[in-house]
Amino acid sequence: MIITIIAKCSAKAGKSDELVKLARDLVKASRSEAGNVSYDFYADLADPTKFTFIEVWKDQAAIDFHNATPHFLGFVEKAEPLLAGPLDVALYQKLT
Repeated sequence: MIITIIAKCSAKAGKSDELVKLARDLVKASRSEAGNVSYDFYADLADPTKFTFIEVWKDQAAIDFHNATPHFLGFVEKAEPLLAGPLDVALYQKLT
């Protein structure tokens, strides 16, 4: 089953550029994973501190693998002090 993840976050004041740099590295590495269909990072046009990851994975096993990779774990560790709060993560199944 294809799974889409939408993860929203906000950067602390003055930390957006650092977060974007980390996210770009994460996106590049994640796109090379065998179970990844797509992996993108978006900036909110109305608020330069808000960002959204939209990821599509082949199945839950691919997500589990991704969540254990050094590039994902490194991103989580380095991004935490840059974030204004926890990521808001939701998983979706496409219906039509």
